[in-house]
Amino acid sequence: MENTSQITILRIYISSTDKSENQLLFETLVFKAKSMGLSGATVLKGILGFGASSVIHSYKFWEVTDKVPVVVEIIDEEQKIMSFYEAIKPILETMRYGCLAITEKAGLLLYKPGKIK
Repeated sequence: MENTSQITILRIYISSTDKSENQLLFETLVFKAKSMGLSGATVLKGILGFGASSVIHSYKFWEVTDKVPVVVEIIDEEQKIMSFYEAIKPILETMRYGCLAITEKAGLLLYKPGKIK
């Protein structure tokens, strides 16, 4: 990506316990984004939220399993984001529980790769 270029952010709202086959869905999405050469992905863990089901999920330290909202953000050029979305769309459409995927256009101010040790 070029600095000062236009980028697209793909945000996928899911649950921390959602799975694709036997792997956590957020891991599947990040590894797929990396394998497709996208510029970056981040998983954000929520502490409270609800979706289309209107069931509120929150973080409580005494629960055995954390079922909390998770947002997977993936950033790159629009064409690459849309190709990635088309590749993962079948996974999202077959999920047992709901999800939400949105895109947002943004201006890239700085993209500086770090050094690998």
